[in-house]
Amino acid sequence: MDQRPVGMFDSGVGGLSVLSAFRELAPNERVIYFADTANFPYGPRPAADVRKHAFAITNRLLAAGVKLIVVACNTASAAAIADLREAFPVPFVGMVPGLKPAVRQSRSGKVVILATPGTLDGELYARVVDEFGRATKITNAAGVGLAELVERGEASSPAAHAIVREVLGPAITAGADTVVLGCTHYPFLAGVICAEFPGVGLVDTSEPVARRAVQVLREQGLEAPPGAPGGIDIIVSGDRAAFRTVMESLGFAPVREAVA
Repeated sequence: MDQRPVGMFDSGVGGLSVLSAFRELAPNERVIYFADTANFPYGPRPAADVRKHAFAITNRLLAAGVKLIVVACNTASAAAIADLREAFPVPFVGMVPGLKPAVRQSRSGKVVILATPGTLDGELYARVVDEFGRATKITNAAGVGLAELVERGEASSPAAHAIVREVLGPAITAGADTVVLGCTHYPFLAGVICAEFPGVGLVDTSEPVARRAVQVLREQGLEAPPGAPGGIDIIVSGDRAAFRTVMESLGFAPVREAVA
């Protein structure tokens, strides 16, 4: 049993999709969530820059006493997860593009990966495609502007509908029947995607990643004691009030600032 908190980070509100799933599975765990909104978005940044921010955030979370860190960002996972695991003495759980379940789910053998440029250009993504995508037609779709809309609390806006139509339309018209949500911001666009393309299947890895985090806690004897109250503390590198407003609009109750 270990009462220390779990650390989790993303460039903004996207990682809340993972946090929500984790809280469902482990309500007695306390989570310190770091939103690096001062450096949002990560997607267009060079990998070295994303890696630098990931290392700085990890040091901040370790100073707060976390026992495990969930990199709740596809871009940061692609750019930094291997280096983080080598450099720091805590377990890390990261995001992996959900291509394997998408290939199993697709009836047409055509899948769209909706992700940021930073994820699509990463070595991790290339390895996953090489391993699981050989018998499937994979179309990369860079969701430019979508994470920004979610970050502003405009996930269901007309602009979101327009970008989703533009980005996914050609591949779906060509027969793709499954969309992999390759950025943690994108599960908050699921309703828009389904409205624009009824019948298309979505693959969201938020819950599997949360499940993996719970498994690692169990395997390493790091679980919180039964009956522990759990909860969420936040650290926001940018505008705290704006982040809280969007966080609450996404269904989270008011939370407190973390103290290292």
